[in-house]
Amino acid sequence: MEGILHSPLSSLRIAILAGGDSAERSVSLKSGTAVANALAARGHEVVTVDPSITSLDTYGWNNVDVVFLALHGTFGEDGSVQQILDAKGIVYTGSNSEASKLAFSKSAAKEQFSLSGIKTPEYALIHKDDPTEQVVQKAELIGFPLVVKPDCQGSSLGVQIVGNKPELAAAVTASFELDTFCLLEKAIFGSEWTLGVIDGDPLPLIRIGTDRQFFDFEAKYNDDDTEYNFDEPISTELRNSLTEIGILACRTLGTIGVARVDIMVDEARQPWILEVNTIPGMTDHSLVPKAAANIGLDLGQFCEVVLERALQADRQNIRRAS
Repeated sequence: MEGILHSPLSSLRIAILAGGDSAERSVSLKSGTAVANALAARGHEVVTVDPSITSLDTYGWNNVDVVFLALHGTFGEDGSVQQILDAKGIVYTGSNSEASKLAFSKSAAKEQFSLSGIKTPEYALIHKDDPTEQVVQKAELIGFPLVVKPDCQGSSLGVQIVGNKPELAAAVTASFELDTFCLLEKAIFGSEWTLGVIDGDPLPLIRIGTDRQFFDFEAKYNDDDTEYNFDEPISTELRNSLTEIGILACRTLGTIGVARVDIMVDEARQPWILEVNTIPGMTDHSLVPKAAANIGLDLGQFCEVVLERALQADRQNIRRAS
C-alpha cells in the first residue's frame, strides 16, 4: 500500500454534497455526516449541501475550494452532478461524468469488462415493458438460480437471488420499482470480496462474511454480525489476482479518485467482477473506511487523501474528460 500516503492538508473550504432524492438518500446522509465530522475535526471549514433542498445552480461556489461527493445513487453516481460541477469549474472528488455514468449502469459496465477480457457473470437486460414470456425465456437461457437486480441502483437495493421460475415474477416486479431496466444475472456462489482503489492504488482486500443469503442492504448497513476479514487464508497468487482484476476493472471504466470493486470468487477459485462503485459509502459500516483504517488511516486522514488526489488531478489538468 505504498502508493497511498497521507500528508496533512492546509485548511480547506469544503462543501460536502449529501442527501439528494435517490433511493439511497438515507445512506448518503450518513456518509455525508461521517465525512463532515471527520474533516471538521481536522480543522477544515466544512458545509453540507443537500441538492434536494439547495439549488446547485445558485449556490455560492466562490466560497468553496473543493467538493466532496457523498451522493449515492441517481444524480450522484450517474454523472449528473458531475456535469453541473464541471460546467461551473468546481473541483470535486471521484470520477468524471462519463466514467460515473458508465459504472452506474451495470449492463454498460459489464459490456466493457467483457471487451477487456474481465470475467463478469453472464446476464440478460430486460425492460419493464418486455412481455412476460420473453423475460422467462431469457431467464431460462441463463439458468436458475440467478440474480435479479436493477440496472442502475446501488446498496444492493432491489437485488434478489431467484432459485426457480415461480419466484421470478415477484423479484422482477420489485426490481422494476427502482429502475425501468433490470438484469437477470447468473448467480455465482463462493466467497464475496471487495477492493478499494484510488487512482490505481489498491487498499487492502476484504473478505465479506454474512449469514444472510448475500451481502444485501441489511448486511451492509444494519447487521453488526457482518464480518470483514483482511487476513483470509488464501494463496498469494489468488490475492494478487483479485487485486489486479480490481485495478483493471477501474481502469477499464476510467474511474478517477476512490472507487470500490465488488468481486465473487467461485468454488473453482475463479474471480468474477460484479460491479464498480464510484462513490463508495463512508458510514461506520462502510468498506472503504474499514480498508483505510487497516493501513492506519482514520476517516479524516483518508478523506484528506481523497481531497488531495482530486486537487492534484485538477492541477495536472487530467481531471475531467467529459
